[in-house]
Amino acid sequence: MDTFEDIIGDIGSFVWGGLNIPIVEFGLLVPLLLGTGLFLTILLRGVQFTKLFHALWLALIKRKETGDVKGDISHYQALTVALAATVGVGNIAGVGSAIAIGGAGALFWMWVTGLLGMATKYAEAFLGVKYRRVDAAGEQSGGPMFYISEGLREKYGEGRMATFGKVLAILFAVFGAVAAFGIGNGVQSGQVASALNNEWNIPTWATGLVLMFVAAVVILGGIKAIGKFTAAFVPFMAIFYVLGATVILVLNVGDLPDAIATIFEGAFTGEAAAGGFVGAGILLVLRQGVARGIFSNESGLGTGGIAAAAAKTTHEVRQSLVSMTQTFLDTLVVVSFTGLVIVTTGMYTEVDAAGDQLRDAVLTAEAFREGLPGDWGGTLVTLGVAFFAFSTLLGWAYYGERCMDRLFGRAAVLPYRLVFCGFIFVGAVASLDLIWDIADILNGLMALPNLVGLILLAFTVRKGSFDFFSRPEWKMYTVKPE
Repeated sequence: MDTFEDIIGDIGSFVWGGLNIPIVEFGLLVPLLLGTGLFLTILLRGVQFTKLFHALWLALIKRKETGDVKGDISHYQALTVALAATVGVGNIAGVGSAIAIGGAGALFWMWVTGLLGMATKYAEAFLGVKYRRVDAAGEQSGGPMFYISEGLREKYGEGRMATFGKVLAILFAVFGAVAAFGIGNGVQSGQVASALNNEWNIPTWATGLVLMFVAAVVILGGIKAIGKFTAAFVPFMAIFYVLGATVILVLNVGDLPDAIATIFEGAFTGEAAAGGFVGAGILLVLRQGVARGIFSNESGLGTGGIAAAAAKTTHEVRQSLVSMTQTFLDTLVVVSFTGLVIVTTGMYTEVDAAGDQLRDAVLTAEAFREGLPGDWGGTLVTLGVAFFAFSTLLGWAYYGERCMDRLFGRAAVLPYRLVFCGFIFVGAVASLDLIWDIADILNGLMALPNLVGLILLAFTVRKGSFDFFSRPEWKMYTVKPE
């Protein structure tokens, strides 16, 4: 009789691929995620490439917006909330897991997922702002649970498509409210507890209690408190981590060309990690890269639309450009540095004293420890896991409560926040492997209705975007530097 873990593993294999059935060899989501990103990239004429520099200027330069500005937090705070939710364990443990199982080539597919995902994130943010609404507490609320139903009703009128949109929207809200306990809660607290226990022998239960109480202080303050915290905290922790990785790459610059060649070769040959301990066929490399890529940057999950809907902006395109930089900064900057350090130092081919393969945050920590003098590398990664994971908890608490608000109204928000905070402790002491598997499944269940909605509403995004870009004044955005 199959155990619960076996059942969860089978479901995850069906969603992401891995069953020995030709039709689902890639799983449901790998072709859908990559295909949607490619479709939107073509439809929007490569907006993530042609508008990237302007988008970075919008995202990183502090400014005041004029005109009819709606929203709860600034565009920059909305960006940092989204970054807080994504620049988490996926950037440290997720990269380590992908490379440990799929080999160095998995990093290449994380890059591809990130590049195509920028167009997906752009579309999510556009629709999130366009179809947002004000809830009972006077706060902006948006995301797939609104734009799928409202967008299809507006496009096709009342009828079967409108009903279909309502069903997809409700499914997303249900999956999103539950998924927050996996990707945004249990995985994060579990990795922090594991990292602190491994580095300094801190009991996992103690880490769980501290995380739970500190997170509750911020989460109970709502989106404005979360936005203020992430705006001050996220840039500092990301820069600190990237600087440490940069030092390692500079010290090992001679090995960098070979590492890059290994990444590209492994992406198409399925080179096994850990000297053959894990058989990494091409399909496994692809699946690990895409699955961990989506775990890291969340493009396709729909969360980008939830964060964007809270931003103060006068037009959906403005916030869409800002939002797509989140995927760029997350995957093509932070993930790249993590992956290059792991491959350059060669630690992904090593095993521990017990002969077990290094993986997750432990692999990343050992790679940084190998690359930096003394024990600074292990300390840097351990602190990075703790800080990144804590910020992810905050972002996902907001995503989950928005889904609950859509399902049950404002009265459900406070109970949800309390349960979410309580589950932080559970995640810290539970089995990490099981939580990772459940998180992968819930990510997939969130992504499916959102991706269907994005495809059906893609031409709405295209028309609104090109109408805006055709304006003579679009580059000015009627914004003034502060």
